[in-house]
Amino acid sequence: MAAAAVPAVRCSLLQRRPLRCGPGLRPVPGGGAALRLCSTRVAREGINKPVIDRIIRVDHAGEYGANRIYAGQMAVLGRSSVGPVIQQMWNQEKIHLKKFNELMVAYRVRPTVLLPFWNVAGFVLGAGSALLGKKGAMACTVAVEESISEHYNNQIRTLIEEDPEKYKELLQVIKQFRDEEQEHHDIGLEHDAEATPAYSVLKTAIQLGCKAAIFLSERI
Repeated sequence: MAAAAVPAVRCSLLQRRPLRCGPGLRPVPGGGAALRLCSTRVAREGINKPVIDRIIRVDHAGEYGANRIYAGQMAVLGRSSVGPVIQQMWNQEKIHLKKFNELMVAYRVRPTVLLPFWNVAGFVLGAGSALLGKKGAMACTVAVEESISEHYNNQIRTLIEEDPEKYKELLQVIKQFRDEEQEHHDIGLEHDAEATPAYSVLKTAIQLGCKAAIFLSERI
């Protein structure tokens, strides 16, 4: 007997910075663009459940951690000149997390048991980097977003190898968020991240932590 489809997921319009329009994008007032990431019904029959579970679980954890990093940075630098820039990136991360919350319900994926740890670790990393100054916060952003973009690219390759049509919506979501994470990376560079003292050491340390977090969140 064919498996029943899970309940419909609420649609949401994701407001984002002006970017070129492509599939799924349409112009909105003010020159921006909105991506309609709308799951009608997620058919679970025939999907590679272990692969999808790992992807959604780790991406949810990553976006959760990113939210906590920006929360920590805003706690320190929220009233500085770079505060609005950090807030803009944080707003996008909130949208990312909201979407992965919806996908976890749609695909019936459990969250990683490490969320309480990422809650604290993310905030400490964000606040700690911000205590180094504006450049330190941006160096953290560059390191984290570069790792996330690379991770999303690996997931895109995996889903294309599996079945690009079957996972069309999930691919659209991941590509969209990958592009926005890359924007955050570029913003960090534009705000002198590389001028941070011991930048290469700091970046390497943060990215090693990101790789460990990805490895653990996929599996636990």
